[in-house]
Amino acid sequence: MYELLIDPFLNYGFMRRAFVGGLIVSFGAVPIGIFMTLRRMSLTGDAMAHAILPGAAIAYLISGLSLFGLTVGGTLAGLVVVALAGWVARSSHLKEDTSLAAFYLISLALGVLVISLKQSNVDLFHVLFGNILALDDAALSLLAFISTVSILIMSILYRPLIIECVDSTFLRRSGNASATAHYGFLFLMVINLVAGFHALGTLMAIGIMVLPATAARFWAKSLDSIVFIAFFVAIFGCYLGLLMSFYFDLPSGPAIIIAMGGFCVTSILIGENGGLFRNRAQTRHLTG
Repeated sequence: MYELLIDPFLNYGFMRRAFVGGLIVSFGAVPIGIFMTLRRMSLTGDAMAHAILPGAAIAYLISGLSLFGLTVGGTLAGLVVVALAGWVARSSHLKEDTSLAAFYLISLALGVLVISLKQSNVDLFHVLFGNILALDDAALSLLAFISTVSILIMSILYRPLIIECVDSTFLRRSGNASATAHYGFLFLMVINLVAGFHALGTLMAIGIMVLPATAARFWAKSLDSIVFIAFFVAIFGCYLGLLMSFYFDLPSGPAIIIAMGGFCVTSILIGENGGLFRNRAQTRHLTG
């Protein structure tokens, strides 16, 4: 049994690099995912994940699957969509989430059309679902750089984001802190989605942010505990998903997300902090 759980990582370098890549992405993405759920921005994150697709697609047409090209293209596309959505929200009666949804649909369709110009379903699958098993040393270095930058910026924005989650009105009345925290957080979302894109593709990247954070909130109430549990879910989800991919010949990105999704569904059902079955048991106790 021990060999089944450890041997793939001991004997195959691509499995070790894939796990390290998932670990690195988790360090940057999990804190962002926690604040996304606290600020009710999970679907906004999903929209942003699709918004980076046209930039990555154009870079793909120009330079192929170039690491630098895809990174720059995806980041620029995400930042442009954020800026456009904010401008439309300020200049019209539309809310920011509505404008983001409109731009995300346009971006997704445009990205798929651009990639399809090369008429290769294999390349389209790679961009949409990623290939964490193909990460090399250069990709790992890039992911480490993005996660480091994300953690440093998060340490600066941490207090304003906490205040905004508790009392957003107070933060808005404190000058420019609210706008700085909001757009700084959107920037962190973009760069972490680009990092997740290299490992899991544009469609799966949001999963490593939202699923561990959602699962953790059913087991803990304090923010420190939520962060710890979310990291555990993300790391163990990467490990279990890679094992599933190795032994059952499954696509690695979707397998990782399915593993994290399993933790999430289990937490929703039996979690100590608001799980469905626990709530039913408490209701029976109070009524009977």
